[in-house]
Amino acid sequence: MLFAQSENMKSILSNAAAFGFILLMVLAAIIFKDAEIILPEIAAMAVALWVWREKSWLRQPEKIFIMPSLTAILGFAVNLLEISYIAKIIIVLVLMLTVMRVMQSNLAPALATGLLPIVTNATHFTFLMAIFATTFVLMLGVYLFKLNEGVPRHAPVKYKYMLVYLALHLAWIIIVVFAGYPQMAIIPPVTVVVYESLQMPMYMRKMAVKQIVVLTLSAVIGTVLFMMLDNWLLIVALDMALIYGLLRLFQARIPAAYAFPLLPFVFPAQFVPQLPYAAALVSVFFFSLVLAYKTYEKQQIMKLQNVVAE
Repeated sequence: MLFAQSENMKSILSNAAAFGFILLMVLAAIIFKDAEIILPEIAAMAVALWVWREKSWLRQPEKIFIMPSLTAILGFAVNLLEISYIAKIIIVLVLMLTVMRVMQSNLAPALATGLLPIVTNATHFTFLMAIFATTFVLMLGVYLFKLNEGVPRHAPVKYKYMLVYLALHLAWIIIVVFAGYPQMAIIPPVTVVVYESLQMPMYMRKMAVKQIVVLTLSAVIGTVLFMMLDNWLLIVALDMALIYGLLRLFQARIPAAYAFPLLPFVFPAQFVPQLPYAAALVSVFFFSLVLAYKTYEKQQIMKLQNVVAE
């Protein structure tokens, strides 16, 4: 009984710390009148690290700061180049995957922090300062409260999935360019979940459907509240509460759901009303293909096992 009460208290405190941290980030954006301080993926990381304690994100705590900072610098630098939006996306994708390979890191949120300066057209150094500060605090929280205790530092990184991930994105980019919707080439929260889904040893239809529904609804929640209300702190507080309820309803742990409601704050204004539709379309495309690939992979493994058994 006492153990259960203690665990409940820990859960309450962890949630309060994560949501408080997210609100402080938004408050800083209000005080400094700079929306680039609002970092959607940081919201996802705060919940995943401090509340859910995702093992794959906690293995090497120093990289909670290092990897998002490195990819953010890459994305910010590429965004300053006088080249097309699509070229920027492709270059950043290739560079980020290369850095992850060299650093032997599987920290998926780093993909979002690298793409964010491209999709939001971040041009002020406050964006980088915000990335450095927030990821450092997240890392510090992990160390101070020993959230990585008992988590092995090393785990196999299946680099072949990086190539699959890149191939899927190139295919989608070709489709949206020919369709005349280049702004839909990338949605950072979705791209993080795609990468993590490819790394999963088991990926079923139920998971794909759950991801599509949860991410789409989180985009709807964020967009509707952003367009209805003016008070940023109130919007984000309601966003976090509703996403918490949404994930409890679907019994899902999808950190990116907490990132989606913050996208309207940083996306181009003309794209915000389209965000729910884009989220649905992009999610259906990617998670359907991930499911198809993982199903094919499973079949090939079973065939190989049968051959060996014979």
